[in-house]
Amino acid sequence: MSARPTAPAHPGAPPAPRGLRRFRAPRPPAPERCELCGALLADPSHRHLVDTERRALACACTPCALLFERPGAGRFRTVPDRYLADPGHTLDDTTWNLLQIPVGVAFFLKNTDLDRLVAFYPSPAGATESELDPGTWQTVLGATTLAGLLAPDVEALLVRRFEGSVDCYLVPVDVCYELVGRMRLLWQGFDGGAEARAALADFFGRIARRARAPREDDRP
Repeated sequence: MSARPTAPAHPGAPPAPRGLRRFRAPRPPAPERCELCGALLADPSHRHLVDTERRALACACTPCALLFERPGAGRFRTVPDRYLADPGHTLDDTTWNLLQIPVGVAFFLKNTDLDRLVAFYPSPAGATESELDPGTWQTVLGATTLAGLLAPDVEALLVRRFEGSVDCYLVPVDVCYELVGRMRLLWQGFDGGAEARAALADFFGRIARRARAPREDDRP
Protein backbone atom coordinates (compact mmCIF):
# COMPACT_ATOMS: atom_id res chain seq x y z
CA MET A 1 0.00 0.00 0.00
CA SER A 2 1.41 3.39 -0.93
CA ALA A 3 1.79 6.03 1.76
CA ARG A 4 -0.61 8.93 1.74
CA PRO A 5 0.91 12.29 0.83
CA THR A 6 1.28 14.70 3.70
CA ALA A 7 -1.59 17.16 3.89
CA PRO A 8 -0.59 20.65 2.71
CA ALA A 9 -0.16 23.36 5.31
CA HIS A 10 -2.81 25.53 3.66
CA PRO A 11 -5.12 25.21 0.63
CA GLY A 12 -3.18 25.31 -2.62
CA ALA A 13 0.23 24.58 -1.07
CA PRO A 14 2.16 21.63 -2.53
CA PRO A 15 2.59 18.57 -0.34
CA ALA A 16 5.87 18.24 1.56
CA PRO A 17 8.41 15.88 0.00
CA ARG A 18 8.36 12.41 1.45
CA GLY A 19 10.94 11.76 4.16
CA LEU A 20 11.19 15.43 5.16
CA ARG A 21 9.59 16.96 8.23
CA ARG A 22 7.97 20.32 8.11
CA PHE A 23 9.89 23.11 9.84
CA ARG A 24 8.27 24.26 13.06
CA ALA A 25 9.29 27.47 14.71
CA PRO A 26 10.44 26.96 18.31
CA ARG A 27 7.85 27.76 20.92
CA PRO A 28 8.53 30.89 22.94
CA PRO A 29 9.44 30.19 26.58
CA ALA A 30 6.51 30.10 28.95
CA PRO A 31 6.19 33.35 30.94
CA GLU A 32 7.35 33.15 34.54
CA ARG A 33 4.67 33.13 37.22
CA CYS A 34 4.61 33.64 40.95
CA GLU A 35 4.99 30.21 42.49
CA LEU A 36 2.50 31.05 45.23
CA CYS A 37 -0.42 32.84 43.57
CA GLY A 38 0.27 32.21 39.86
CA ALA A 39 0.45 35.89 38.86
CA LEU A 40 2.52 36.73 35.78
CA LEU A 41 6.00 38.08 36.53
CA ALA A 42 6.68 40.72 33.90
CA ASP A 43 9.86 42.01 35.60
CA PRO A 44 12.83 39.65 35.03
CA SER A 45 14.37 40.95 38.27
CA HIS A 46 11.39 39.83 40.37
CA ARG A 47 11.69 38.92 44.05
CA HIS A 48 12.37 35.46 45.45
CA LEU A 49 11.31 33.54 48.52
CA VAL A 50 13.23 30.86 50.39
CA ASP A 51 11.26 27.71 51.17
CA THR A 52 12.96 26.85 54.47
CA GLU A 53 11.55 23.30 54.51
CA ARG A 54 12.67 22.33 51.00
CA ARG A 55 15.80 24.53 51.06
CA ALA A 56 14.77 25.94 47.68
CA LEU A 57 14.09 29.29 46.03
CA ALA A 58 10.67 30.27 44.70
CA CYS A 59 9.81 33.14 42.33
CA ALA A 60 7.36 35.64 43.81
CA CYS A 61 5.29 38.65 42.77
CA THR A 62 5.60 41.86 44.78
CA PRO A 63 2.45 41.32 46.93
CA CYS A 64 3.54 37.79 47.92
CA ALA A 65 7.07 39.01 48.62
CA LEU A 66 5.72 41.71 50.91
CA LEU A 67 3.46 39.21 52.65
CA PHE A 68 6.35 36.98 53.65
CA GLU A 69 8.60 39.79 54.83
CA ARG A 70 6.74 39.70 58.13
CA PRO A 71 8.19 37.49 60.90
CA GLY A 72 6.32 34.25 61.57
CA ALA A 73 4.66 34.15 58.14
CA GLY A 74 5.29 30.44 57.69
CA ARG A 75 7.91 28.36 55.96
CA PHE A 76 8.53 30.99 53.25
CA ARG A 77 10.84 33.95 53.83
CA THR A 78 11.39 36.84 51.44
CA VAL A 79 14.93 37.35 50.20
CA PRO A 80 16.06 40.91 51.13
CA ASP A 81 17.74 43.30 48.73
CA ARG A 82 20.71 44.64 50.69
CA TYR A 83 24.39 44.46 49.78
CA LEU A 84 26.94 45.20 52.49
CA ALA A 85 30.73 45.27 52.37
CA ASP A 86 33.46 44.89 54.97
CA PRO A 87 36.67 46.09 53.27
CA GLY A 88 38.53 45.90 56.58
CA HIS A 89 38.10 42.13 56.90
CA THR A 90 41.21 40.25 55.80
CA LEU A 91 42.30 36.60 55.82
CA ASP A 92 45.79 35.22 55.52
CA ASP A 93 46.55 32.03 53.60
CA THR A 94 46.61 29.86 56.72
CA THR A 95 43.15 31.00 57.80
CA TRP A 96 41.71 30.63 54.29
CA ASN A 97 43.03 27.10 54.05
CA LEU A 98 40.95 26.14 57.08
CA LEU A 99 37.91 26.34 54.82
CA GLN A 100 39.22 23.43 52.72
CA ILE A 101 37.58 24.91 49.62
CA PRO A 102 39.34 24.13 46.32
CA VAL A 103 38.28 27.33 44.53
CA GLY A 104 38.61 31.01 45.36
CA VAL A 105 34.90 31.72 45.91
CA ALA A 106 32.49 30.50 48.59
CA PHE A 107 29.31 31.60 50.33
CA PHE A 108 28.05 30.85 53.82
CA LEU A 109 24.54 30.94 55.24
CA LYS A 110 22.82 30.07 58.49
CA ASN A 111 20.23 27.35 57.92
CA THR A 112 17.59 27.43 60.65
CA ASP A 113 16.08 24.07 59.67
CA LEU A 114 19.45 22.32 60.04
CA ASP A 115 20.43 24.61 62.94
CA ARG A 116 23.96 25.08 61.61
CA LEU A 117 26.11 27.01 59.20
CA VAL A 118 26.37 25.65 55.67
CA ALA A 119 29.06 26.59 53.18
CA PHE A 120 28.94 26.23 49.41
CA TYR A 121 31.28 26.87 46.51
CA PRO A 122 30.58 26.93 42.74
CA SER A 123 31.74 23.97 40.67
CA PRO A 124 30.99 22.38 37.29
CA ALA A 125 28.37 20.26 39.09
CA GLY A 126 26.58 23.25 40.66
CA ALA A 127 26.62 24.34 44.31
CA THR A 128 28.91 21.99 46.25
CA GLU A 129 28.40 21.90 50.01
CA SER A 130 31.27 21.89 52.46
CA GLU A 131 30.34 21.41 56.12
CA LEU A 132 32.05 23.61 58.67
CA ASP A 133 32.29 23.12 62.38
CA PRO A 134 31.44 26.15 64.58
CA GLY A 135 35.08 26.65 65.53
CA THR A 136 36.16 27.05 61.91
CA TRP A 137 33.30 29.47 61.24
CA GLN A 138 34.36 31.63 64.18
CA THR A 139 38.03 31.61 63.16
CA VAL A 140 37.48 32.44 59.50
CA LEU A 141 34.52 34.80 59.44
CA GLY A 142 33.73 35.69 63.05
CA ALA A 143 35.93 38.78 62.91
CA THR A 144 33.88 40.50 60.20
CA THR A 145 31.11 42.85 61.30
CA LEU A 146 28.90 41.29 58.62
CA ALA A 147 28.67 37.97 60.51
CA GLY A 148 26.46 39.52 63.18
CA LEU A 149 24.16 41.12 60.59
CA LEU A 150 23.49 37.98 58.55
CA ALA A 151 19.79 37.08 58.31
CA PRO A 152 19.31 33.28 58.49
CA ASP A 153 18.24 31.42 55.33
CA VAL A 154 17.85 34.47 53.09
CA GLU A 155 21.28 36.14 53.13
CA ALA A 156 24.82 34.86 52.69
CA LEU A 157 28.37 35.92 53.34
CA LEU A 158 30.10 35.84 49.97
CA VAL A 159 33.89 35.71 49.98
CA ARG A 160 36.40 35.78 47.14
CA ARG A 161 40.10 35.18 47.31
CA PHE A 162 41.82 37.03 44.48
CA GLU A 163 45.39 38.22 43.93
CA GLY A 164 46.42 37.82 47.56
CA SER A 165 43.37 39.45 49.17
CA VAL A 166 39.93 38.28 50.30
CA ASP A 167 36.79 40.33 49.63
CA CYS A 168 33.80 39.79 51.93
CA TYR A 169 30.20 40.83 51.21
CA LEU A 170 26.77 40.25 52.70
CA VAL A 171 24.37 39.60 49.81
CA PRO A 172 20.91 38.16 49.04
CA VAL A 173 21.17 34.39 48.85
CA ASP A 174 19.56 34.23 45.39
CA VAL A 175 22.52 36.21 44.01
CA CYS A 176 24.83 33.40 45.14
CA TYR A 177 22.80 30.80 43.29
CA GLU A 178 22.81 33.06 40.23
CA LEU A 179 26.61 32.92 40.38
CA VAL A 180 26.58 29.13 40.76
CA GLY A 181 24.37 28.74 37.68
CA ARG A 182 26.55 31.08 35.63
CA MET A 183 29.73 29.24 36.58
CA ARG A 184 28.17 25.86 35.83
CA LEU A 185 27.23 27.08 32.35
CA LEU A 186 30.62 28.55 31.50
CA TRP A 187 33.06 26.30 33.36
CA GLN A 188 35.74 24.65 31.23
CA GLY A 189 38.80 22.64 32.18
CA PHE A 190 40.37 22.55 35.62
CA ASP A 191 40.31 26.26 36.50
CA GLY A 192 37.08 27.29 34.78
CA GLY A 193 38.59 28.86 31.67
CA ALA A 194 38.89 32.45 30.46
CA GLU A 195 35.15 33.00 29.90
CA ALA A 196 34.26 31.83 33.40
CA ARG A 197 36.97 34.01 34.94
CA ALA A 198 35.73 37.05 33.01
CA ALA A 199 32.15 36.40 34.14
CA LEU A 200 33.35 36.05 37.73
CA ALA A 201 35.20 39.37 37.55
CA ASP A 202 32.12 41.09 36.09
CA PHE A 203 29.89 39.55 38.79
CA PHE A 204 32.05 40.79 41.66
CA GLY A 205 32.38 44.17 40.00
CA ARG A 206 28.60 44.54 40.11
CA ILE A 207 28.53 43.37 43.74
CA ALA A 208 31.20 45.91 44.71
CA ARG A 209 29.30 48.76 43.04
CA ARG A 210 26.08 47.90 44.89
CA ALA A 211 27.56 47.19 48.30
CA ARG A 212 27.72 49.81 51.04
CA ALA A 213 29.12 49.99 54.54
CA PRO A 214 26.86 48.72 57.36
CA ARG A 215 24.72 51.22 59.25
CA GLU A 216 23.24 51.11 62.71
CA ASP A 217 19.78 50.27 61.32
CA ASP A 218 21.21 47.14 59.64
CA ARG A 219 21.45 45.41 62.98
CA PRO A 220 18.70 42.88 63.81
